[in-house]
Amino acid sequence: MNISLGTPPFPIVAIADTGSDLIWTQCKPCTNCYKQNAAVFSPNSSSTYKTVPCQSSACDSLQSEYEASYGDQSHTKGDIAVETLTLGSTAGPRRHVAFPKMVIGCGHDNAGTFSPKGSGIVGLGGGSVSLVTQLGPHIGGKFSYCLVPSSAAAEATSTLSFGQSAVVSGNGVATTPLIPDPSQPTFYVVQLEAVSVGSKKIPFHGSTVGETSSGNIIVDSGTTLTLVPTDFFTQLSSAVESQVTGSNKTTDPQGYLSLCYVSGPKLKVPSITAHFKGADVALTVENVFIKVSDTVACLAFYGNDDVSIYGNVAQQNFRVGYDLQKHTLSFKPTDCTQKFF
Repeated sequence: MNISLGTPPFPIVAIADTGSDLIWTQCKPCTNCYKQNAAVFSPNSSSTYKTVPCQSSACDSLQSEYEASYGDQSHTKGDIAVETLTLGSTAGPRRHVAFPKMVIGCGHDNAGTFSPKGSGIVGLGGGSVSLVTQLGPHIGGKFSYCLVPSSAAAEATSTLSFGQSAVVSGNGVATTPLIPDPSQPTFYVVQLEAVSVGSKKIPFHGSTVGETSSGNIIVDSGTTLTLVPTDFFTQLSSAVESQVTGSNKTTDPQGYLSLCYVSGPKLKVPSITAHFKGADVALTVENVFIKVSDTVACLAFYGNDDVSIYGNVAQQNFRVGYDLQKHTLSFKPTDCTQKFF
C-alpha cells in the first residue's frame, strides 16, 4: 500500500498485512537492510520524527527498540518512533489526510523474503500499534480491501478503504463473526466449518486459535497460501484431484506444492465453497489454484499442523470487510480491477 511518512511527506510502498501490527519502514542508517528499489527513509530529513523514550506507553508492547519476526522467518529490528503518517483520500487524487504522532518502527536491520518493490510493512492487525487501532475513532473500526487477482494486468491496483467507505454491503454479501481472542489480539479469527468440493463436503476440524472457544482459522492478507491441517489437506487434495478434468497432472518446479496441473483453458476445476459460520463463500479457480510458472498451476492450499490461515489467494476478487465494532467479517464477490467508489 502507498503511504507517506514524515514532514515533508516521504512516499513509502509497504505490505498491507492483517496478520501483524507494527507499521515499519527501512530507515537510514541501514546496518543490514534488504535491497529496495525506492529511496530509503531518512529520519533526519523529517521535522516531525521523534524516537520514543522507554517510559512512554507505546513501549508497553514493543520497548523503545523493537524486534519483530514473521511466519516466513523474515525479521525487522530498529527504533520505535512517532511520526506523521499521510494517506490518500477518496475525496480526490490531490486530497490527502495526515495523522500526526503515529507509532512506527524505523528498521535498521531487516532481512528475509521481502521484495525490493516494498520498503516495509503496514500492520493492519488488532493490536495496539496497528494502523487500524491507531486510526481508532477516525475510521469507526471499519476497513476493507479488494485484492486484484494475480492474472490481472500489471496496471491494475488493489484498493484498501477505511471508515464509512469500507462498509461491505448489498447483494451477495456473506458475513461471519470475528471471534475476539484477548491472548492474541493481533489476529482476525473466524470459524471455518467445512469446505465443499463439488458435492463432497469435508468437515474442518482445525485446532482452536489461542484462547478462543470456536475460532479455528486466521484470515491473513499477508500470507499467500491457505494453510490447513495435514489430514484435512489430504482429504481436500484427494477430492479436488478426483474431480479435476481436461488437464494432465505435473509437478511444481519449485517442489513446494503437491497437486499441480498443466495450466490452460482446458483445465476444469470443481466448484469449491468455504463454509464459514453463517457464511458460504464460493471460490473461483483463481482462489483455489495459483500459477507457479507460465505452464503450471497448483492447488493454493498447504498442509500445516501449527496454525490454520486463510490466505490472500483465496481472498482475490472479493471485497473483504472488517467491522471491529460489530465483530464481523464480510465477503462480497467483486471484480477488484474496477473502481467502486
